[in-house]
Amino acid sequence: MNELKVIKIGGNVIEDSILFDSFLNDFAKLKGGKILVHGGGKDASNLAKKLGVNVNIIDGRRITDLSSLEVTTMIYAGKINKFIVGKLQGLNCNAIGISGADGNSISAVKRPIKEIDYGFVGDIDKINTDLFKLLLENKITPVCCAISHDGNGQLLNTNADTIASALAIELSKLYSVSLLYCFEKIGVLKIDESEEKLVELITPASYLNLKSKGIIKSGMIPKIDNCFNALVNGVEIVKIGSPKIISGNEPYTKVKL
Repeated sequence: MNELKVIKIGGNVIEDSILFDSFLNDFAKLKGGKILVHGGGKDASNLAKKLGVNVNIIDGRRITDLSSLEVTTMIYAGKINKFIVGKLQGLNCNAIGISGADGNSISAVKRPIKEIDYGFVGDIDKINTDLFKLLLENKITPVCCAISHDGNGQLLNTNADTIASALAIELSKLYSVSLLYCFEKIGVLKIDESEEKLVELITPASYLNLKSKGIIKSGMIPKIDNCFNALVNGVEIVKIGSPKIISGNEPYTKVKL
């Protein structure tokens, strides 16, 4: 079975032009099948504030009303997505930028209202594996943003970590998949005697312990939940770390069942 890397890059890295350029250079050089999923939440929040659009994030999840959806679509599917694709083309990596609506690649349902009304947020219900297989077989690298759709003309904001996990899970039926979450730190960190130390391994038991101590909190919680969901559903390797982990040059946090 061919190997496939699904790599999610976080918003803080995207905002650091030197770090981001270095990451894209390393990504372009990766051999074999690869998919890049990107966030951009900080960029979206900055634009929202400039436009006078309220920003409301609860436990790492963005509340998305119609105005917020317009902003996130502009930033995710527009500015950042096309910037990445343009950079990769310049690095001889033939990439294509897609939202969930493009090619019906990622469909979702609007999250039902329970304790919190998340607005126009989508929970993924289907990945178009045939489309991704077609692109990968033709050596075209998909660059996926955090916008899905409901099949009835409505775009939906969907967590980029969740998109990466869902892609990894569905494509693990066709490929040997590694899922890598890259952000500005070397992995999950804990404070030990006033020093930040890397948590090298997270298992279900240690995850509960780290959450109870407040070491893993906020937006890191859905990220780790997605990691375990991927492992339970066929993904072989899951790592969290800096952009350098894609070239094997840095320590990282491994998530394992």
